Amino acid sequence: MPGRPPSRRGWNGLFARRLIAGALILAWLAGPIGVIPAQAQATGGLIRDAEIEATIRAYAEPLFTAAGLDAPFVQVHLINDDRINAFVAGGQQLFLNTGLLMKSKNANQVIGVIAHETGHMAGGHLARLQDELRNRTIESIIGLVAGIGAGVAAGNAGVGAGAVMLGQDITRRGFLQYSRTQESSADQAGMKFLDATHQSSRGLLEFFQILEGEMALLGANQDPYLQTHPLVPERIDAVQAHVDQSPYSNDKEPAEFDIMHDRMVAKLVGFLKPLNQVLQQYPTSDQSVPARYARAIALFRVSRLPESLNEMDSLLRDAPNDPFFLEQKGQILFQNGRIKDALPYYKKALDLKPTEPLLRQEVAQVMLETEDPQYLKSAIANLNEATRLEPNDASSWRFMAVAQGRAGNLPEAALAQAEEQLARGKKKQAKYFANKAMDGLPMGSPSWQRAQDILGVSENDND
Repeated sequence: MPGRPPSRRGWNGLFARRLIAGALILAWLAGPIGVIPAQAQATGGLIRDAEIEATIRAYAEPLFTAAGLDAPFVQVHLINDDRINAFVAGGQQLFLNTGLLMKSKNANQVIGVIAHETGHMAGGHLARLQDELRNRTIESIIGLVAGIGAGVAAGNAGVGAGAVMLGQDITRRGFLQYSRTQESSADQAGMKFLDATHQSSRGLLEFFQILEGEMALLGANQDPYLQTHPLVPERIDAVQAHVDQSPYSNDKEPAEFDIMHDRMVAKLVGFLKPLNQVLQQYPTSDQSVPARYARAIALFRVSRLPESLNEMDSLLRDAPNDPFFLEQKGQILFQNGRIKDALPYYKKALDLKPTEPLLRQEVAQVMLETEDPQYLKSAIANLNEATRLEPNDASSWRFMAVAQGRAGNLPEAALAQAEEQLARGKKKQAKYFANKAMDGLPMGSPSWQRAQDILGVSENDND
């Protein structure tokens, strides 16, 4: 989460890759949803985690394909917010709150929500806003949404809309009206995609029933999902009717999906909840894999290193080739200053999951942290692959700039800085570094041409 290289001190490093905004106000596809409470503001932001993202993609990609979307190009983002919410924005980008994931009971419930979101993406809902957001960075998407949410919080949606210059016609009423006309459509599309992939819609129904209970109990203090996904009885009835007649309603998800779900929840709880809450949910008497995983992470966060490593070692004895257990032990060692001890765990994890860009980024970062010149070539190779897989990841470009600088390739370092600034939406700075790179790059080389491309997209920027 931090917007800087992770510190080896503290827990919020390689799991929580970057903090996008300190006080986020989030939105669903169809409109503003309210203000994050103070506790979430302290830790709120977008987080990156290879295992959790891989889990969500395993759930989502069959649905994306059934919907006719180009599955590899749909981006998945995790938001550190304890409330239940999910939304799509800026084209094919899916956002899920950690609160929704932690409160889900099984994989099918998460899949049901993703199916609904896929219905919004496939339907091109709220195209006017999507056109406004499509070419913006994730940071600016959140900034735009924050302006709208600020207006809602103030009781004047026009204030928020004006603040982000979306035009006077985009108001809270317009968003919510559009939402109400689209929700049942997204439900129907989502259930169609679930049927197409031979999956049950029961999880979506269970999710709605959970929210229905919250509506009755919480009144105005409802999760934001309810504010922008009006849960009228007709919607629940329609999903129930589908469950009653679908031939797939009693089909179970693959066993590994629920295993992945339980590990995902345990990992989030371990990283995001206080130790006493973690131990309450996963007491030491519980020797299941998720419980040991949650405790290992929670103990690591409070610097109880021997106990944390004991839990991780017990997991690795049972599953010595689990890439994400290896990654986690690497992180625990790395952030406790044992950099060279951590590197073999990261490298083995990457050997097992070579297409995970975050693992490549992490391996490169740890190599750079050793300050050993023998690793520079490998670090650059890993970052080349990470940026190929995720060309808009600013952190990989930042590490690339460091690596190229240490290797004495100053024009390439400047080009990497230009890429980083472009990924952050800072076109003026990107233009500066692109010009600096061109001064030292061979004319006509691929890097020189890329610097020219960056200059081209930055040409009319006024930031």
